[in-house]
Amino acid sequence: MNSELNPELRDKLTGKDSTKSVTLTEVLIEAIVSGEFPSGSKISEPELAKHYQVSRGPLREAIMRLEGLGLIERVAHVGARVITLSPEKLVELYAVREALEGMAARLAARHILQEEILGLEMLLSQHSAHIDEVAGASYFHQEGDFDFHYRIIKASRNQKLISLLCDELYHLLRMYRYQSPRAQSRPKEALDEHKFILQAIRNRDEELAEMLMRRHISGSRKLIEQQISLAENN
Repeated sequence: MNSELNPELRDKLTGKDSTKSVTLTEVLIEAIVSGEFPSGSKISEPELAKHYQVSRGPLREAIMRLEGLGLIERVAHVGARVITLSPEKLVELYAVREALEGMAARLAARHILQEEILGLEMLLSQHSAHIDEVAGASYFHQEGDFDFHYRIIKASRNQKLISLLCDELYHLLRMYRYQSPRAQSRPKEALDEHKFILQAIRNRDEELAEMLMRRHISGSRKLIEQQISLAENN
């Protein structure tokens, strides 16, 4: 566990209890997504309260939020622990994501604003520069506005889709991106697919945008299925 907190974060954690719990939730999300708290590891309230110098009240609120996001689960006779993303669970998650993000791309082609399109073009240019810098070794581990998919979902203007994909499922997917083996990464192909999706959205071609997004996510799901098959055969 990282023992140092930045000054701004420390100030927030010494504020009101409601602010503390929200800030602590953000801190714990990043610790879980990045693997600082490994999959399956036990969550110790006394240790966390001591480490972050917060009372048990805000900490319990933060842990409840993490349960709601699916990052923490309660296990009988064990207590709270970090979720373990099995390949089988990921296949289910990606199947849901494929359907919902396909719909989001269709709606984005209908509702997206010109300034949002320009922003996405600039974003993909930044992603391309990163891939060149690392010689195609990885894509960005993006979050929020730096995430191509996140921006497409927001551009759908459908609040239920935004809630499902940007709140309930988002951090589970980020957790997988951070912690998945490099063998499952295909950065150059992913960037090209993002460009084609954006072109369809720019052209207001709703049907093509949905098809390309579904195909893009389906490719990731198939990589996970290959991982399952290899594990079963070894």
